[in-house]
Amino acid sequence: MSDNPQPRTGAPAVATWAGFLLMCLGMFMAILDIQVVATSLPTIQHALAISPDAMSWIQTAYLIAEVIAIPLTGLFTRVLTLRWLFAAAVTLFTLASIGCAYSGSFAVLLGFRVVQGFSGGVLIPAVFSAVFLLFPPRLHATATTVGGVVAVLAPTVGPIVGGWITETYSWPWLFLINVIPGMIAASVAPLLLPRQATDLNELTKLDGPTLVLLAVALASLEIGLKEAPHLGWLSLPCIGLLSASAVGIAISVRRTLRAAHPIVQLSTLKRRPFAAGCALSFCLGVGLFGSVYLMPVFLAFVRRHDAFEIGTIMLVTGIAQLVTAPFAAILESRIGARLLTAAGFALFALGLGWSAFQPRVADFDEMFWPQVVRGIAIMFCLLPPTRIALGALPEAEVADASGLFNLMRNLGGAIGIALIDTILYGRIGIYAEDFRARLLAGDVTAAKAIGLRAATFANRPPGPPDDATVAFVRPMVEKASLALCVNEAWAMLACVAIAGLLLVPFARDRSD
Repeated sequence: MSDNPQPRTGAPAVATWAGFLLMCLGMFMAILDIQVVATSLPTIQHALAISPDAMSWIQTAYLIAEVIAIPLTGLFTRVLTLRWLFAAAVTLFTLASIGCAYSGSFAVLLGFRVVQGFSGGVLIPAVFSAVFLLFPPRLHATATTVGGVVAVLAPTVGPIVGGWITETYSWPWLFLINVIPGMIAASVAPLLLPRQATDLNELTKLDGPTLVLLAVALASLEIGLKEAPHLGWLSLPCIGLLSASAVGIAISVRRTLRAAHPIVQLSTLKRRPFAAGCALSFCLGVGLFGSVYLMPVFLAFVRRHDAFEIGTIMLVTGIAQLVTAPFAAILESRIGARLLTAAGFALFALGLGWSAFQPRVADFDEMFWPQVVRGIAIMFCLLPPTRIALGALPEAEVADASGLFNLMRNLGGAIGIALIDTILYGRIGIYAEDFRARLLAGDVTAAKAIGLRAATFANRPPGPPDDATVAFVRPMVEKASLALCVNEAWAMLACVAIAGLLLVPFARDRSD
């Protein structure tokens, strides 16, 4: 194999395609890991005697490390080249997975989750960089479709995979499933991907203080978003964390723009299509991660389904994505990326808004068509904006730009979930109090809304309810209140999708 990189104008070799598919496998492992672990947090908590307050840090540690790693992918690519960066990241991810599986304490597990998150965060933008670094322009749509399907399919199948593993095996297998694919990808991909010369001198130009400041700022932002729904957005800890994050990011941006060798090439944001693509990626992240988070909340706490049942219901979205993917690639070449993006966000808003009207007893049938619409829309919201943002960039800017593009989607997801939790925690008490007052006033519609039979409600004994009645009715009120909060959250996500639709005209280059 030649020591020169694959020319982007020629036909890519079969080996290049095979290497790219292995990169997609690594990305799939990194994204899937978040979802499968989420389904088994109670099991892990019991096995390692973790306190309920600390349990969420198993996921938070991963996400913080991932968010820090994503914008650094460009720097790592310049140092190691795409080929060796992927090999190093997937090897580290595999070793950390083994460490997680054999962790005997919470502290050890947390340490390995940080390593997992950091290495997994590199794998995601590396794949989208590879689309534009390995393939000629005529194949960008096809390669983006392959990467996009993997990126959005992993969160969809995660609950069913995690539920099945938890019920069939033990929790360490949530991590051990990464070992064989990781070993194959790490050992074979470097033999297939085009060779380039590494440049370790880039490390000597590294702006260490800015790197540390950026890492602390992003970590503060992630922790602040996690705690805000519980402690309150105006609580002292959250104000401190979010303010520190804002100041840290502002200083990091200023230092980066003035640096001779910046850790992240922020100048790429001066290109209107790329800036608009990042904004679209943010809106997609809010809706994508928000919907994947919101459906299990409703199905678990209102419908009382287990993880495997939830995964089965959510599989509809993944199937719709798979069916739509090839059509997205074909349509993009015929009607253009901007028009297809507009159609995608319009459909996404429709699918999200449709769920805002789901009844308390909604299940597979009621959720089927909204999921189909969202599954179709997600492919149109992911693939064309990726082409808009990265397709016209010089090759030297692609790796840094891919990191920023993917970072915006992850930040959108973090903010979206924080807003959802704010609605759920902040509004459920208001709805519950309203139901209580209406029930005490004899409102039959309120009784029907919580699932209480009208005849039973009408024949209740006169006077205040006794303890047994309160104990019987309270869970019904809580589930009905939560269902209404979930519908509000769906409406919020639909509004963000509409905002994405309004951003599409700004994706046009000034020279167009």
